[in-house]
Amino acid sequence: MSTAHVAVLLTVAALLSPAAPAQAQSVGQVFRRVAPSVVVIRTKEKEVAAQGQVSSVAGVGSGVLISADGKVLTAAHVVQTADEITVKFLSGEEIPARVMASEPEADVSLLQLERPPPRPVVARLGDSDKVEVGDQVFIVGVPYGIGHTLTVGHISARHKPSTVYSGMSLAEFFQTDAAINQGNSGGPMFSITGEVIGVVSHIISKSGGFEGLGFVVTINMARRLVLERRSFWSGMSGQVLSGELAKVFNLPQPIGVLVQRIAAGSPAAVIGLRPGTIPATIEGKSFLVGGDIILQVQGIRIEEPSSYQRIQEALMRLRPGSQVGITVLREGRLEGLSAPMP
Repeated sequence: MSTAHVAVLLTVAALLSPAAPAQAQSVGQVFRRVAPSVVVIRTKEKEVAAQGQVSSVAGVGSGVLISADGKVLTAAHVVQTADEITVKFLSGEEIPARVMASEPEADVSLLQLERPPPRPVVARLGDSDKVEVGDQVFIVGVPYGIGHTLTVGHISARHKPSTVYSGMSLAEFFQTDAAINQGNSGGPMFSITGEVIGVVSHIISKSGGFEGLGFVVTINMARRLVLERRSFWSGMSGQVLSGELAKVFNLPQPIGVLVQRIAAGSPAAVIGLRPGTIPATIEGKSFLVGGDIILQVQGIRIEEPSSYQRIQEALMRLRPGSQVGITVLREGRLEGLSAPMP
């Protein structure tokens, strides 16, 4: 056989043989690649002390940069009622931010930085529907304010909405044994290839520390609620009053929402809602009393779980400048509040 024939056969064999698999990166290598996309979120918000005195308290959480123009995903409970929000990058750069969309019922929010970050490292969003129980994952965040800490674990389970925590009825959760502690909230869960597959929400713990039961909102659910649908951010937190609590507060209907905290400059503040002013414990639940109790929004009465969804949809349909109307129970009297949509 001639040399030319041998060369041709070798070329054909090389083309037909399967390509060698790309060498998998270690967790450390992937971590170093994605870590600059993870941010520290620092907040300031009002807190009512036992004596009714109001002070400003600092908070800390985590987040992840998902666009070069400065969009950041985080947990709703980190920023929902914050008066000030600052995002800090691994480089040390600090940039103020505001809430663009928020869904407390799924514990996920979208922030917009005041200016695009210099030399941004943007995280790539994965497909959480393809994630399976047993897959290895890692989380990057700032537990107890200790920046860019890596924890590694596995997907322990997957939970549909309304099956884990009644206060987050829209959240689809991954359960994980990757360590999560205070300050990790809002941080990204990465697949082993470096794609964001979830946003850290909360833990279940008897000791107060991590016990292997961490819950992370799936990225597909987060994408639908705050990137595609843009859930309305009210800037308010509330406590649902129903059953015996509704009777204690003399509600004229079976269910209402007792206003707890309100972010400065938020739609809730603009319309004139009053937050709680006195800490109290009733039926073993701690909350603030003395604030407004919301009974209707845009003419939709708060009376069943579906009311929340209908109210959100009504608010999201409004254009800037459109009137928002709320009926509240204030100091025992019904009162109507209205203001233009910001």
